[in-house]
Amino acid sequence: MQLEILTPDRKIFSGEVISVKVPGAKGQFEILKNHAPLISALVPKGQVRVITAGNKTEYFETKGGVVEVLKDQIIILTEA
Repeated sequence: MQLEILTPDRKIFSGEVISVKVPGAKGQFEILKNHAPLISALVPKGQVRVITAGNKTEYFETKGGVVEVLKDQIIILTEA
């Protein structure tokens, strides 16, 4: 899957991933390969966990925003 994490100023992350766990407005959820398409709001302050294609785990702090999943492409738009 391809993931992009974007803020108004810059691209924080772009790359191939195995798994992404996001703090959705209705609770945390994990996105894996072939996930159903969705759009979800993110909590005002949360943490995104990313497992990269190289099996490295990375964490990113977010301040609200949205996540969109379409055909193994994930885009996270956040304030910071």
